[in-house]
Amino acid sequence: MPLLENINSPQDLRAVPRKVLPTVAEEIRTLILKTVSDKGGHLGASLGTVELTIALHACFDTPKDRLVWDTGHQAYPHKILTGRRDAFPTLRQYGGICGFLSRNESEYDTFGAGHAGTSISAALGMVEARDQKGEKHHVVAIIGDGSLTAGMAYEALNHAGHLKKNFIVILNDNEMSISENVGAFSAYLNRILSGKLYTRVKNETATLLKNIPKIGQPMLEVARRAEESVKGMIVPGLLFEELGFQYFGPIDGHRIDHLLTTFDNIKDLEGPILLHVVTKKGKGYAPAESDPATYHGTPAFDLSTGKAKKSAVKAPPSYTSIFSKSVIALAKEDPTIVAITAAMPAGTGLSQFAEVFPDRFYDVGISEQHAVTMAAGMAADGLRPVVAIYSTFLQRGFDQIIHDVALQNLPVVFCLDRAGLVGEDGPTHAGVFDIAYLKGVPNMILMAPKDENELQRMLTTALQQKQPVAIRYPRGAGLGVSLDETPQPLPIGKGEIVIGEDEAEWDVALIAIGSMVYPAQTAALQLKEQGIVAGVINARFAKPLDRALFVSAAKRTKKIVTLEEHMLSGGFGESVLSVLEEEKNAGHMLPVSVCRIGLPDMFTEHGGQKRLREDFGLDPEGITRTVAMFVGAPIPTGDPDSKSDVLKPSHVKAV
Repeated sequence: MPLLENINSPQDLRAVPRKVLPTVAEEIRTLILKTVSDKGGHLGASLGTVELTIALHACFDTPKDRLVWDTGHQAYPHKILTGRRDAFPTLRQYGGICGFLSRNESEYDTFGAGHAGTSISAALGMVEARDQKGEKHHVVAIIGDGSLTAGMAYEALNHAGHLKKNFIVILNDNEMSISENVGAFSAYLNRILSGKLYTRVKNETATLLKNIPKIGQPMLEVARRAEESVKGMIVPGLLFEELGFQYFGPIDGHRIDHLLTTFDNIKDLEGPILLHVVTKKGKGYAPAESDPATYHGTPAFDLSTGKAKKSAVKAPPSYTSIFSKSVIALAKEDPTIVAITAAMPAGTGLSQFAEVFPDRFYDVGISEQHAVTMAAGMAADGLRPVVAIYSTFLQRGFDQIIHDVALQNLPVVFCLDRAGLVGEDGPTHAGVFDIAYLKGVPNMILMAPKDENELQRMLTTALQQKQPVAIRYPRGAGLGVSLDETPQPLPIGKGEIVIGEDEAEWDVALIAIGSMVYPAQTAALQLKEQGIVAGVINARFAKPLDRALFVSAAKRTKKIVTLEEHMLSGGFGESVLSVLEEEKNAGHMLPVSVCRIGLPDMFTEHGGQKRLREDFGLDPEGITRTVAMFVGAPIPTGDPDSKSDVLKPSHVKAV
């Protein structure tokens, strides 16, 4: 009988004989592979943490003891063991369980995490909360080696070492390789060094030596150096020791017996502890082991072959791939163009750039702040840096955008992939704040293409400017439009009328930006069937705005609708409202009413992009319903469960 079927909590796991835990590990891997191959998800890191997760929950009294995971890529086994086994097939699906960690989902998810590098800081905060309240429990942070490229992690390590509190950090190293012999010797040595007898003798010897006059302290220093020399020959722990941690490892993260013994030994030691555990990404599935980058985050795939499942309909090229081809083509013409990303070369499309221009490509790791300032330095000395970072991750470099780039008016080009709703990755990855955090930055130009051809035109435009430029574009496939062989630049701050150019008057003007332009056009055709004449404007620029075009639109109609795949608060619609208010006050136009369509003041849940757009009324049918209501026409039947609230009083304003 399968063991996993009877494990509904860590308490159940702790009742399982330790000798059969490797069988539990096999069953967890089978469930992860079945689910991710069917639904897609983050595979490699989670396959690598199966034994580590089992050992942690077996040795520590969770949820009383706190496990703080970094990001969520490595936490699928944790979800399965903490009461979510039966729900695991709904992973990342609409209405199902989250692909990352969420305090709203489980008491075992002690801290929400989707961005890397946060676990040690959060765990240290929990340590202080524990000690302030006089409680007694363990706090363990589990951080991947990739997340250690985040500067925040080192800030937290430095502070934790200074505080000297009881605290455990586990470094899940799935990149380092150690030979079998060195690994075996290291594991043996660390079982000795972390043992209670060794620790007690070490402490008692230190106390004894300190009390010997004159020669005691020098002898203690000699003993410490001898220990460090032995450890230093085989373990890379000097950095962590210098930061104030007791370092143990590296040990094999797939030997449950070694993990259990080590956890039992270290959990009651005094002071900050760092345990270095070596795991293998994709452990147990050969394609993921041999190609961890591809299987970091993967769509549904054929488990027998490892190949992605093909859709019955061939999708157009993605915005990411069009960006990739465009920046390579431009770099061939301009040797000053360089490309920078923060640990996402494949996700941003820069892997191909790295192959063509290896000396002009920079992957700085999970260090967005450093990426931005490094780009500023490059621009200051004559290079043309293109910084490709997901919209949600560029938030981490906000101060650097203002202080290091914009204040000095340096020509850095920011390419914000995954702008708007990102689907299954959920609220931690949704790029729905970038207009708000960039439009108020002086010297910044902010663009959003209606399709993939306009994206390549915008990149061409951006690289001709002598100031900072940001381009936001969505996740997923483009629209399949034809691409200009030689993309021409766009006039800065100028939009275009895409429907209604020849109409003298409109019943309503739809001013859309980016991914909302084509849905607005479709909605305009549906409205026409109801006898409503809708003009459609592609704004192109969130900053600077095309004031003249918007005033012209206002003179054709008394009703304007703005559309954006972004938060309404601080978004494009607010900027349009401000422009119209200023123009009306200056006497340049007649009063109009404005309705804003976008995302309400809430974090979006995970689910397919199509479903989420329908929920928030951002699809053509939702737009048609909203506009019909706004102009006072009969409202088409819609989804009664739609979360669209665009006609709340706060979203409609007379100007």
